[in-house]
Amino acid sequence: MPLADVSEAYTDLVTTVFSSAIAAKVWFATAAFALAFVQVTTAARIYGRLRFLPERGRAIAGVHRWSGRIAFLCTLPVFFHCVMILGFQTPDARVALHSLFGTFFYGMFVAKVLIVRDRALPAWALPTAGLTLASMLGVLWLTSSLWYFTNVRFGF
Repeated sequence: MPLADVSEAYTDLVTTVFSSAIAAKVWFATAAFALAFVQVTTAARIYGRLRFLPERGRAIAGVHRWSGRIAFLCTLPVFFHCVMILGFQTPDARVALHSLFGTFFYGMFVAKVLIVRDRALPAWALPTAGLTLASMLGVLWLTSSLWYFTNVRFGF
């Protein structure tokens, strides 16, 4: 199946709900960004930095894990659209920054997953990797979704 057919099928699928493929990308990225906020907040509670959430334990850990899983799933259509349809671009500073951060995002994600599994690393490694990943997602959201909402339209 040629790439043009995949792109057309993807566009047909997402435009059943959204006004365009770009609008779908923007809203999936926004969902991932909101869930990244949940990730950072619950991680801060797990590490004892926030007191306003329920006690550390299964509930907070479960919310943390599932918000991360769902955030990752929300990034997959965004990744497909950016890589397979748009590709790496540098027409201006915003797009260049977005392309650069997008290129390294999944590498950072893999690093974070590996750090979660490695108990031999220092205690600061996991929070540092998590905040780096959330920060990268923030930059990606600011250079794409926020720009879209403020310059194109705020809607589906």
